[in-house]
Amino acid sequence: MKKGIVLILVLLIYVLNMSAQILKPITWKFSDKQISNTEFELMLTAKIDNNWHIYSQFIGESGPVATSFKFTPSPDYELIGKVTESPKPQKVYEKAFEMEVAFFEKKAVFIQKVKLKAPFAKVNGSLKFMACNNTQCLPPEDISFAFELKGKVISTNTKAITPIAPVSNHDSAQSTVKSKEKDSGKVSESIVKKQITPFAPAFTKSQSLWTIFLLGLLGGFAAFLMPCIFPMVPLTVSFFTKKEVSKKKGVRSALIYGLSIVGIYVILGLLITVIFGADALNVLSTNGIFNFFFFLLLVVFAFSFLGAFELVLPSTWVNKMDSKSDKGGLVGLFFMAGTLALVSFSCTGPIIGTLLVQAATMGQLLGPAIGMLGFAIALAIPFVLFAMFPAWMKAMPKSGGWLNSVKVVLGFLELAFSFKFLSNVDLAYHWNWFDREIFLSLWIVISALLGIYLLGKLKLPNDSDVKHVSTPRLILAIITLSFTMYMIPGLWGAPLKAISAFLPPMSTQDFILSANGQEVVEHNSGKHKYGDIFHAPFGLDAFFDYEEGMAYAQKVNKPVFIDFTGHACVNCRKMESAVWPDKEVLSRLSNDFVVIQLYIDDKTDLDAAEQTRYKYSGKNIQTIGNKWSDLQASRFNANSQPFYVLLDVKGNLLLQPKGADYDTKSFAKYLDSGLEAFKTVQALE
Repeated sequence: MKKGIVLILVLLIYVLNMSAQILKPITWKFSDKQISNTEFELMLTAKIDNNWHIYSQFIGESGPVATSFKFTPSPDYELIGKVTESPKPQKVYEKAFEMEVAFFEKKAVFIQKVKLKAPFAKVNGSLKFMACNNTQCLPPEDISFAFELKGKVISTNTKAITPIAPVSNHDSAQSTVKSKEKDSGKVSESIVKKQITPFAPAFTKSQSLWTIFLLGLLGGFAAFLMPCIFPMVPLTVSFFTKKEVSKKKGVRSALIYGLSIVGIYVILGLLITVIFGADALNVLSTNGIFNFFFFLLLVVFAFSFLGAFELVLPSTWVNKMDSKSDKGGLVGLFFMAGTLALVSFSCTGPIIGTLLVQAATMGQLLGPAIGMLGFAIALAIPFVLFAMFPAWMKAMPKSGGWLNSVKVVLGFLELAFSFKFLSNVDLAYHWNWFDREIFLSLWIVISALLGIYLLGKLKLPNDSDVKHVSTPRLILAIITLSFTMYMIPGLWGAPLKAISAFLPPMSTQDFILSANGQEVVEHNSGKHKYGDIFHAPFGLDAFFDYEEGMAYAQKVNKPVFIDFTGHACVNCRKMESAVWPDKEVLSRLSNDFVVIQLYIDDKTDLDAAEQTRYKYSGKNIQTIGNKWSDLQASRFNANSQPFYVLLDVKGNLLLQPKGADYDTKSFAKYLDSGLEAFKTVQALE
């Protein structure tokens, strides 16, 4: 055995020694820089280790291997000139080659200019170089490279609409406006440059993850009050306090038990991420099939909590996990936590399922894992705290029928929440079955039934008799029934701003008693493309096709307000209900801008002539939503909604794009800044 170990160590040292002899003195880095609408500089940079050098392109054929470049021909681009190099190479006479050679030390930058012939181009190629030092030369090496370029192609047709200038991935992009000024009889050209930095959404990824984490915490605390978990607390805590000789060891065991709970649920969240992947999670929120699946899933969870049936895992799983928990030590504590997770699945399963659905539809790669982290922490903390302070157990309420009432309340909430996903599907496919009145009617009935249940006037399976209504139940009943009354005017068109983000848009309302204090704007721009399936809020004269809207903007010479939105976008509905109705905001959108609303999750099929494969995403563009989603991603490097873009009549950015901003004054100021920028551009032209 010892000889075998020694042999393995010797072999390992030999392999490591061999690896150390592999010389890599040259490191290549590839980047690009946009220098005009259609021209780029491709930079191929060599970082050279001390005492090493590589050779210039221009050293002749009889000497060492010169650095050389090959570019794969493509109709999407053309090369401008030849590859240039910097800094100026050093020159020295080398006896080995009997000639003067030019070489670079420490760093060499090779630049090739290219001009795009298409909006997007992939430039592939390879380079060859040879590295030498004072004592040796390495064999020539070939390196492959690839650049993905997105530019702005200027049409020769002066009446054509110039595509939007992309927000580049580079450090900055420049928007240049040329103007002629008369000064002392001479015409001079001035260039106004505006730095545009890449878009940063108002609701960032970190904020999304924090939201998911907080939802996980709330779900964990709710799960702790479930009848499958709460009664187990005294038994579990007594196991730690009585089994261990000292209190310190008992607390340590409880901590390990709590960490095991956290580990199990986080692993579950990571598995969800691995199985679905980042791309799948990003499209779940806009996928009609998944939204309908989520609706059915939450309905099942809701009826499970309401007592129709119980979701249980196979008993063999529980038995196997429980048998391994008797091993003791760290392993035993881990399997003890696993047993808790399996036994309590009938209570925690619907909560976890709802949390994972919410995390997935927020499109965050780590969302499921972060949600499970919050859930597990909230679930584990009580067990650890009660093990550390056993006296607190006396203050805990006794188990009873109130635990099942907690389940039922969550069941009502999940049932109401499920209809949001059904509404998303209805809007995306334009079924027009599930309008605002139907949605509100269901919520009103569910809320009223919940209030009646809390008063003890409605009894469900597994409920015990309510002899008297406790103060907490009475308070919750008052809140619930008040919320019911609040929603009723919505059946006649009341805006219901507190919940408008979750409701179908007002355009689906069949009957509106009043205009809610807002004037319905009359417009005379004619019939709009897709106007039969989309309707802008507050009667705004909005276009639903980018090309058509830009053409109208050129005709009336007004700046453009693009709203990248979605049927399933809660923040979009909140902006439309809380910010857009503001008099200052609505006045600007109505009178000063050409509004273009582009729905990125709409499932209406495009005409056959418009269906294509876009170069940016590589996916088939078959629906209206595909088309505008690809436009947003390719031109602005963004995929969040709402996403507001201000353009001039030629499609140039006026300001940095903006996400959700619920401050009406701030949003009005943003629109005013866009108007000022537009006037400046107009004055300079």
